[in-house]
Amino acid sequence: MHSVCVYCGSRAGTDPVYAEAATAMGSAIAHRAMTLIYGGGSVGLMHATAEAALAGGGRVVGVITELLMQREVGHTGLSELHIVENMHQRKKMMADYADGFIALPGGLGTLEELFEVWTWRQLGYHNKPIGLLNVQGYYDPLLDFLAQSREQGFVRTEVLAPLVVEADPGRLLDRMVGSQPVQDDPWWRMREAI
Repeated sequence: MHSVCVYCGSRAGTDPVYAEAATAMGSAIAHRAMTLIYGGGSVGLMHATAEAALAGGGRVVGVITELLMQREVGHTGLSELHIVENMHQRKKMMADYADGFIALPGGLGTLEELFEVWTWRQLGYHNKPIGLLNVQGYYDPLLDFLAQSREQGFVRTEVLAPLVVEADPGRLLDRMVGSQPVQDDPWWRMREAI
């Protein structure tokens, strides 16, 4: 895994531990000589992650829309900054550049990006590792909901299995790098209902 796409909040959250975790993630990515791919913002956890990666000598590639750039939230000190027309182009470029995906704490955008790339994996569009940085149990309610979805027959165990969950950025990256890629059996090939 040479590059990792990080999805995270454009806000810092109410607890300083989230910004600390974002900083630790950026540092861990740089320490492992990986390229950070992210949404190109200069605000919130996005900014903390990018700044830490840059401070650690890492390469940081941002992808941002024209609208967000006009609102002056684009980070202009990156290794590369790509300005695209819309969110669809933004997400596709980020996914194409990345060898893996990690979601840090964040809001609706973070969740949407996580679930989109996870759905793409389920459908067989990629086989890249996906990780969740579960800082202070932030994602525990989501993990409980996903377990309930599995128990109620809406999500197969095989779909949930590839998600790597850790509270420590370094351990998360190491587990993702060490994971063996397994080709998921796309849902349409299953004889039984999802």
